[in-house]
Amino acid sequence: MSQQYPALLVVVPLLSALIISGAGWVNKRLCFPIAVVALGVAAYSCIGLLLRVLNEGVIVYKLGGWDPPMGIAYYVDHLNGLVLSVVSVVAFLNLIASKKSIEQEFPDKMGPFYALYVLMVAGLLGIVVTGDAFNLYVLLEIAALTGYGLLAMGEERAPLATLNYLYMGTIGASFYLLGVGYLYIITGSLNMVDIAGILPSLYQSKAVLGAFIICMVGVWLKMAFFPLHAWLPNAYTYAPSAASSLIAPLVTKVMIYVMIRLMLTVFTPEFAFNIVAVSEPIVWLAVIAIVMGAILALAERNLKKMLAYIVIAEVGYMVGGAWLGNRAGMTGAILHIVNDALMTLCVFLVAGNIVYKAKGYAFDDLKGLVRKMPFTMGAFVIGALSIIGVPPTCGFFSKWYLISGAIQAGHYGFMVALLFSSLVSVVLFFRVIEICYYEPFGDHHGHDHHSEPMDEAPITMLVPLLIVAAGLILVGLYTSDIINHIIEFAIPKGLV
Repeated sequence: MSQQYPALLVVVPLLSALIISGAGWVNKRLCFPIAVVALGVAAYSCIGLLLRVLNEGVIVYKLGGWDPPMGIAYYVDHLNGLVLSVVSVVAFLNLIASKKSIEQEFPDKMGPFYALYVLMVAGLLGIVVTGDAFNLYVLLEIAALTGYGLLAMGEERAPLATLNYLYMGTIGASFYLLGVGYLYIITGSLNMVDIAGILPSLYQSKAVLGAFIICMVGVWLKMAFFPLHAWLPNAYTYAPSAASSLIAPLVTKVMIYVMIRLMLTVFTPEFAFNIVAVSEPIVWLAVIAIVMGAILALAERNLKKMLAYIVIAEVGYMVGGAWLGNRAGMTGAILHIVNDALMTLCVFLVAGNIVYKAKGYAFDDLKGLVRKMPFTMGAFVIGALSIIGVPPTCGFFSKWYLISGAIQAGHYGFMVALLFSSLVSVVLFFRVIEICYYEPFGDHHGHDHHSEPMDEAPITMLVPLLIVAAGLILVGLYTSDIINHIIEFAIPKGLV
């Protein structure tokens, strides 16, 4: 069984999506259990695969038994073993947490929604597990097209915001495909490990440089790296809660993973850091992304949009960390993929709970929430502390590595940007928490305002949220294990 994990984690959700869309016609009640089983199997396979990698080292799985470069190989090492586990667990927890809000928002469309949801997860897991550059593009499109479908199901402005995303996403994917096309012309291979073996003799070729830059721009568009971020805030804000709490934690993180995979496995660190001397300007772009994301978040009067701009700043963290060109920076970037997926999931689940109860997410809708929804707001505080970077939450440790990497690289601009965004996050979250403490206006005319009853989200929404909030602290406490046993092996020895 464990030999087939790499295939199961893509094939099971892929086939289940088909079954769910059929089940939607027969009996809508069946959709949710099928989705839970599918993502449960996927998560089980991903975690099993990570444990196998820890024991055995790199696992190469040939689809259909065909040898690469003709066949497609799934190539699982410490880096994507870790990312697979994060993606599958986040998707699974969010599925359970969103059951009620999906029933509330789409009583008639549950079949299509769950089918798209599971298909999207299949696409994301496929992107992470594949060792084939073209296959990655195919899975990228599966994840993207289902993502557009999920986002467009939101409120009135969602279809237009999604159309904007569709244009930008398609341009991003086309750039990536064009870069892969160049690579194929030069190397005659699409297998990532194969390409990495062929490229060193071709480092001086302008076509390799072109392929590198074009692929990077495509991936940056997909991850909303500032200034290519314009599609993200509206798409995430107007999406249905269940979709934004799946897509916000995962899509940008998976694209960061693709960027790191291109840097480390396809083009090799030697090429990325030494031959193409672009790390300096890219880190400065990341600095601008972090600062602008923070400032734009400050201007918002609406919880989901504020969180969307925080995601843009976080993308800057990871891109900057990866391009510092040293171990500490890369460690921080990879660790932040894990931490940011959990932190973003936590705060977007909170937003989902608030929308479910208060029917809105503007700051005015948040008044008095601490008394009404104490557990939800408690989880929000933990998520906020993690994003700010307060120990022992996990957000502190990845920031610590990113800052160490910046100091080691002598890049003080990046360090200042990280500290600046942490301070801005303090302001952002304290402002929200302050609003949540206030009573709604009009209660002070002699009413006993402690009589306001607790009106918490349903237990199926609370339990996953509290698990994620606890996870933020647990991952923080086990950071050294994650780094010593997994991330240490994910970074090539060449990086010091």
